[in-house]
Amino acid sequence: MMIDRKQIVEIAENYYTDEIQIGTVASHSALDVFDGAVEEGFKTFAVCQAGRDKTYTDYFRAQRDVEGNVVRGIVDGSVTYDRFNEVLLPENQKMLVDNNVLFIPNRSFTSYCGIDEIENDFAVPLVGSRNMLRSEERGIGQDYYWLLEKAGLPFPERINDPQDIDELSIVKLPHAVKKLERGFFTAGTYDEYLEKSRSLIKQGVITEDALASARIERYVIGPVFNFDLFYSPIEEEMNKIELLGIDWRFETSLDGHVRLPAPQQMTLAEHQLTPEYTVCGHNSATLRESLLEDVFRLAEKYVKASQKHYDPGVIGPFCLQTCIDKDLNFSIYDVAPRVGGGTNVHMSVGHPYGNTLWRKQMSTGRRVAYEVRRAVETNQLDKIIT
Repeated sequence: MMIDRKQIVEIAENYYTDEIQIGTVASHSALDVFDGAVEEGFKTFAVCQAGRDKTYTDYFRAQRDVEGNVVRGIVDGSVTYDRFNEVLLPENQKMLVDNNVLFIPNRSFTSYCGIDEIENDFAVPLVGSRNMLRSEERGIGQDYYWLLEKAGLPFPERINDPQDIDELSIVKLPHAVKKLERGFFTAGTYDEYLEKSRSLIKQGVITEDALASARIERYVIGPVFNFDLFYSPIEEEMNKIELLGIDWRFETSLDGHVRLPAPQQMTLAEHQLTPEYTVCGHNSATLRESLLEDVFRLAEKYVKASQKHYDPGVIGPFCLQTCIDKDLNFSIYDVAPRVGGGTNVHMSVGHPYGNTLWRKQMSTGRRVAYEVRRAVETNQLDKIIT
């Protein structure tokens, strides 16, 4: 059974509000979360994994002056485990609660710690919607595709049988080795699907079991825009939906392929021939102004559907990941019901949209911390945690 929201609120009610710390799994967009928290006057706490901890425990460790002001870095406190999922142990959860930590979920948290465990066992207040994290798991009964359909939102057309592939399509399935990454590949015909899938299985990039349950979609040809949005349940005067920023991805080895002339691509060895879609970085973008209205309409529909089917609905940051075709139509190809993967592009400088809206440097990380600040000051913390 999922932890009752009332139980989480009761835990948070025992926090010393002037000692609240912002914590998260030290991966994904953790730097943005910590940077934003420091900007809003909070101390930060990183849950690290051995072998990938020094970024947080050393290089970005916070230094404060005698008055408590940060003069360098962003990570105040940290703990390092052999594996991220050790944070689920009761004694480690108690340590977070004893330190007044409000936890910000990210993709690394849900991937390494497990959705069932987060829903049922992790008795630490989460800023966001605990019950919506599951919707990100592609292929479950009520995943984000199900929610998009309920909301009447556009997404790429699904192809149920690979034998029906008659134009460029993308096959979506997890990477066999890289836990957080994709084993995606494209195919324009059934024969190409068979050829590529057999090659990738032989290379150990994908598995036959994953291929059997893969989602196949018609490929949308156009640029990718990830809309970093925010929903505030405690906003009373202005619109509760905010566009904070837009980012797009660098993907290996796809971005290497597009730098090669077509004849050179055709001479690549078998293990190089099919590009991988492993995300290795992000960049910032803006959108043609006449299309912004469409983005807000997408966000409004998503929020309403989330409230109807995933009570209380989305809280705080979420990301609609889209492609735009030649006729300027949007297709949502992925949804993150939490801090997006590319928000580090906002870090320290904010983003043109968030900055313009709030008249100061406003990143996604800072917006989360600012929401915590506003909720504490107005005694509404119960409305933003689950």
